[in-house]
Amino acid sequence: MAITKETFRVLIREGQEEVRDVEFFDRPFEFEENGRYVLVGVRQAGKSYMLYKRARQMMGKGCLLEDIIYINFDDERLMGMTADDFDLILQSYQSVYSGTPVFFFDEIQNVEGWEHFARRLANKKYLVYITGSNAKMLSRDIQTVLGGRFLDALIYPYTFAEYLAASGVALEKEWQYGGQRAVVQKLFADYMKWGGFPELLLFRNKRNWLNSLYDKILLGDIIQRNKVKNENALRLTMKRLAENVMQPISYNRIANVIRTTGTSIAVSSVSDYVRYAVDACMIFSLENYASKFVEKETVKKHYFVDNGLLSIFLLDGNSALLENLCAIHLHKKYGDKLYFYNKNIEVDFLIVDEGYAVQVSYSIYGDGKQETFDRETKALVQLDKYLSLSRMIIVTYDEEGVVTLDNGKQIEVIPVWKWLLE
Repeated sequence: MAITKETFRVLIREGQEEVRDVEFFDRPFEFEENGRYVLVGVRQAGKSYMLYKRARQMMGKGCLLEDIIYINFDDERLMGMTADDFDLILQSYQSVYSGTPVFFFDEIQNVEGWEHFARRLANKKYLVYITGSNAKMLSRDIQTVLGGRFLDALIYPYTFAEYLAASGVALEKEWQYGGQRAVVQKLFADYMKWGGFPELLLFRNKRNWLNSLYDKILLGDIIQRNKVKNENALRLTMKRLAENVMQPISYNRIANVIRTTGTSIAVSSVSDYVRYAVDACMIFSLENYASKFVEKETVKKHYFVDNGLLSIFLLDGNSALLENLCAIHLHKKYGDKLYFYNKNIEVDFLIVDEGYAVQVSYSIYGDGKQETFDRETKALVQLDKYLSLSRMIIVTYDEEGVVTLDNGKQIEVIPVWKWLLE
């Protein structure tokens, strides 16, 4: 069925009703008053609710509901839409309303060439807010087309602080010394295993919901978008990444392991699949700060953007889930400045500009843990000799302490739930 002005008249009205009636958790994100935005993140991270939040903010300052144009381009009625159809949106609005619209476009990357329409609207001084689940929307090429007229931001699933708030927990002063500590620890156990997708809080069978989301990302955002022909090889690649989330791994190694299953795959295909998963905002990759350029590109550590997506692959994965959660926390804060260090010693995370190094270990104290304690602390001591670090920490599941070094510096041992709430 052809897309017509009537199609958009219906969608515009439905969008206005959705913005008016939706209930949402107000996440802590500050919009610039006159800024236009491109918000990018994995599916179900909460990007749509950011649009609702901004629309309601503007309505609270005098913007009329009829001035809102909210359109979700995942809508089946827009299947087959092309860039030539974008003009129908404005025509449809102007055939009914006389105001100056504000545009809220959800998952707009489904229509190739969207960036040219977005720039045209910006050139005409319209306010435009856009979401998408493809990291290419933040690429230099897209930003060049947009002409510097949009701000961009990565949207992640809930942080632990947001997860607590959405679960109805308001932290009291000195909460860690009272009864709330047990509540926080109980909720953290769920958060570490199932992750922070906002909608997941509404479901009891969390594994089924996560499996369904994973398939949507795989089929819609990776296979269909990139015309992947070997779905089995792609799935095996993702499984291999999940099983090795704590270790640097080369594309060549992944390809060799997959071939042992009888599946034919080229190293270049593995590289492509990983790139597609990064573009779909499902995983992110870290380089080894100590490696040469070629190894930086081919031997990386790969983490999932939410623990729930990793959890569906693992049977007994507490250590992997703990490290993945720490990676998410640091990546959100430091982005491309985050590395790992692997040359004679292994340090899980390093932010060179901050002089900040982080080791992750489920437990380092107690009987039989001396070897673990020595390994984690000695690696930080050695790295400190090379880089003169300003902060060294070991994140554990539930252990706390301080290790004082011979030079007077200290290594902090911090429970992960406390560290995430710093």
